[in-house]
Amino acid sequence: MPIADSKHLRVLTWHVHGNYLYYLTQAKHDFYLVTKPGHAPGYAGKVGVLPWGENVHEIPASEVASQAFDVILFQHRTHWDDDRLNLLSDAQRRLPRVYIEHDPPQENAFEQRHWVNDPHTLLVHVTHFNRLMWDSGETPTRVIEHGVLVPEGVRYSGQLERGIVVINHLRQRGRRLGSDVFADAARHVPLDLVGMDAQSSGGISEIGNLDLAAFSARYRFFFNPIRWTSLGLAVVEAMMIGMPIVGLATTELATVIRNGESGFIHTDTNALIDAMQRLLRDPTEARRLGEGARRLALERFNIHRFASEWEQTLQHVCQ
Repeated sequence: MPIADSKHLRVLTWHVHGNYLYYLTQAKHDFYLVTKPGHAPGYAGKVGVLPWGENVHEIPASEVASQAFDVILFQHRTHWDDDRLNLLSDAQRRLPRVYIEHDPPQENAFEQRHWVNDPHTLLVHVTHFNRLMWDSGETPTRVIEHGVLVPEGVRYSGQLERGIVVINHLRQRGRRLGSDVFADAARHVPLDLVGMDAQSSGGISEIGNLDLAAFSARYRFFFNPIRWTSLGLAVVEAMMIGMPIVGLATTELATVIRNGESGFIHTDTNALIDAMQRLLRDPTEARRLGEGARRLALERFNIHRFASEWEQTLQHVCQ
């Protein structure tokens, strides 16, 4: 049975996507992150430079079964398939549970059945596109769109006549993340790639979480060459500081960016190249589009809405 009062819950979860987890923990609950020695992927706890709040705690994997929680919040298939069975106690496996699916299906665009096929688990998708494409079976679903924070006072300036691309491990992840689209565009438009292992694709380097917004703000526009992914947090963060967005009109981005209002999207890469070249020539137009992107981000992706939706969702499953 739940052990917390009706307002403040003890949530067991894992560190899967650092920035998303940081935004998630803006919700007014206590979050316990499963850790293992060496901070292995998925068990990293509070590592890094993000300013974790006092409501975020670490708990060694060996101690999880002996502790009391209100709800289990899964974020990765490994944790669902393995930790749910081997880490949790029998009583913990009967607790209310939520699974956050961060991605669209990877094996088949529209026929892949989600591994969480359980009418007693809530499957939360981060975009409406993802929920549309996954076959969620008997599992109840809900969409909670992103909410982001950017450093106070950081705003778009756009004085650098270049575009910025933010993708981790682009070379390794290949066509799905648009490695060929980026390479083609970079032959016609000055673009800087940042992210983990960016150098192997001709990029600069990784920029720290807390520094990325200020680093990006100098660039004329943000370019998103990704074919198949969720709506990237980096895109939303760029919108929040007032950057115009240029990208492929695929997945959820097609519902976010409106041509002539907040940026330019298309499935014709030549049209994208033309749009980026226009923005390089016209900084006034770039600023106008960036202001439109910021207005949209403040309305659709503000952190208060996001945190409130998560608070209500976790309360709901614990009723």
